[in-house]
Amino acid sequence: MTSPVPAPDPDGLLAEQLLRLTRRLHRIQKRHLEPVGITPAQSRLLRVVAHYDGAPRMADLADRLEVVPRAITTLVDGLEASGRVRRMPDPTNRRVVRIELTETGRVTLRELRSARRAAAEDILAPLTADQREVLGGLLSALVDGVPGPRCRPAAESS
Repeated sequence: MTSPVPAPDPDGLLAEQLLRLTRRLHRIQKRHLEPVGITPAQSRLLRVVAHYDGAPRMADLADRLEVVPRAITTLVDGLEASGRVRRMPDPTNRRVVRIELTETGRVTLRELRSARRAAAEDILAPLTADQREVLGGLLSALVDGVPGPRCRPAAESS
């Protein structure tokens, strides 16, 4: 006698779909960033550095990106070698290193915007404008951890 097949777990299926989507997003983003000559992690670091008013400390970057400081050092090493950022001593504390965008880094940021738009279009191509709007609300609820308004299927909302 065989044991019964367990019923599908809807939450488990959703989690698996999200993991598969994450891997797909990473592959598509990586493909679009290759011509720019930058990794997704370096891209993220450049965007974070650009959002600061002044040159952030390496520790600030690690906190913002929620990674260990060693990971930031490796990313900065790569970006510095390509001329996109430079390390600067902190004027008030010689033990602190700050990270500054270079002109090459600013040009790269402009190229990244185009690459990200193209990657987003690849990912979102199967969705209508209405579906994209619903997805945006759902993703915001998941990212923020706050339940949003209930979405009703189109048939119910008419």
